[in-house]
Amino acid sequence: MAEQNALTGRQVIARLVRRVIACMVLGAAAIYLIDYALLRIRIATNRSAYGTVTVRPYYAVPRKDHRTEFLFDDPRDETCVHALFPHLGHDPCWYLNRHQERRINL
Repeated sequence: MAEQNALTGRQVIARLVRRVIACMVLGAAAIYLIDYALLRIRIATNRSAYGTVTVRPYYAVPRKDHRTEFLFDDPRDETCVHALFPHLGHDPCWYLNRHQERRINL
């Protein structure tokens, strides 16, 4: 009798899991690259690729008595990109609009 290469249930599930993970990674990479390409097209065609959001930073300074002192700084405008992910060193505008207070731990 010829030997058959039949897969066990565990091998079938392992192969399926590897394929699903590979598809998820490739899908996420494709979405990121498409998002970056759309941003570069906006920059090249002088469309609104950048925006500004007013952010209020504050400093969290630990004290010796194990309490935290908060020092508030003046609000400042930060440049953001109109994209899903951070690109070119800037956060996305949708993220900055939801996180307008920035805590800086010292």
